[in-house]
Order: sequence, then structure tokens, then C-alpha cells
Amino acid sequence: MLTTTSYLVLGLVGHLGSPTSYELKRAVADTIGGFWSVPHSQLYAEPIRLTALGMLTEEQEQGGRRRRTYTLTDTGRAELDQWLAMPTDEGTELRDLALLKLYFGGQAGDGAVQRVAERAAEVHKRRLAGYERLVSSPPPNVDLHQLSILALAARYEEEAVAFWSAVAADPDLT
Repeated sequence: MLTTTSYLVLGLVGHLGSPTSYELKRAVADTIGGFWSVPHSQLYAEPIRLTALGMLTEEQEQGGRRRRTYTLTDTGRAELDQWLAMPTDEGTELRDLALLKLYFGGQAGDGAVQRVAERAAEVHKRRLAGYERLVSSPPPNVDLHQLSILALAARYEEEAVAFWSAVAADPDLT
């Protein structure tokens, strides 16, 4: 049974060509990590599992760090193509610890909501800057679909900065 993480790995391998698990981890951190979290351990374990299922091939360096690189097989490509073609009815899930804390903010002590909001605004400003850099100067291997998602993520971060800045300015506004 393939999971969403399986398809994420297949998609990244297909996009990157022959990445190592470390390169998968970096690709997630630099692009989709802000809106789709994946534990790093899964980016090391899942390629091994997909290799055993015949969806990836593995090549290991003979010397040095003995890194393993992964490549899509025809079976992996067919599975990824099938998954990409299936529409989804799933809605968006926001998984943001600061939002959860704000939800219970009425129970917080003095200044707690403002501190959480100030930090959340800082975090979203950093993410926004990262997405804006990617959108304005995309790496050579980013296609138009990926660029449009990164632009959407930047728009989300812009709204989040505005929201958290307003909460920080007036914690009782919410």
C-alpha cells in the first residue's frame, strides 16, 4: 500500500532525477515543507521501501560516503502518473501550533497571546521571504506548476503575517 509520503517521494525522485535521501530532505525543506510536512526519517526509509516494491532503483557509491541515489522505474512512473491523474476531494488542513494556541487563547495568562502572535508573525515573515526568493528567482529545475504552488504558498504566508501582526497589535481583536 502506498501512502501520500510514497507518492511525495516518487514525485520528488521523478522531478530531481537521481537524488539521495538527503537531497529529498533538502528539496522538501526548500519548497513544500511549509505546507506539507514529512518527518525526515520517512525521507530516508521510504525510498528503501519503494525500492523493495520495484518502484525505484537504488545505486550506492562504492567509496567515500557510500551515498545511495534513487531513480524511478517504469512501475514507479506508472504508479505516480496514476496517482497524479486522480482528483481529490480532500480539503485543506492547516496544522499550525500557533493557531491551536490562539484557539485556546481565552485561557492564556497575561501577554501569552501577544508573545505567541509576535513569534508566529516572525516565522511567517521568514517563510514568506523564502517563498518570495524562490518565486522571483526559481531554481532551474522548477516547472510552472511548482512555481504556481510556491506563489500560492507566498500569498498564504503574506496573509498569515498580516493576521498574526494584527493579533500581536491587539490580542483581544481575535
